[in-house]
Amino acid sequence: MTSTLQVEIAAATVAETEELTAMVRTARAYDGAYRVMVANQTIDAAYIGRHLTRVAHGPDGRILGFASLQVPGRGGPGEGELDFMFVADDAQGLGIGRLLIDDVVAHARAQGLVRVHIVSHPPSAGFYRRCGARDVAVIAPYGRIGWSRPHLVLDLED
Repeated sequence: MTSTLQVEIAAATVAETEELTAMVRTARAYDGAYRVMVANQTIDAAYIGRHLTRVAHGPDGRILGFASLQVPGRGGPGEGELDFMFVADDAQGLGIGRLLIDDVVAHARAQGLVRVHIVSHPPSAGFYRRCGARDVAVIAPYGRIGWSRPHLVLDLED
């Protein structure tokens, strides 16, 4: 899906970290038992300094979503990991997620990466598959995460 909104994607700024943290901690996708996974997550200056973090802004400057890439992440040399991928609850279904994935993939390719790993929130796995990711494993429950999660990869080589 292509977004019909005018969206600008740019590097996250320190001034945005509080709003990004709130987006993670309050996302409806993590209501109920899933909330434990995001309750203590924090996006701060140190995080955006270490990891590529890209933010989608609407025409009014409002934050519509964000995604981050860890290098290294899962996998070996030449591979990274999509760490965070969130779209504002009221902006879902508008193509924002696809724009963010495409942006992160472009940056990953520019860094010479050949693969991006994704450990998905179970309800989001279908979205990543529609973006071209394929299932490679299932991450078993551990710690406070009491459910299995799909492990997918996006192959970046043409």
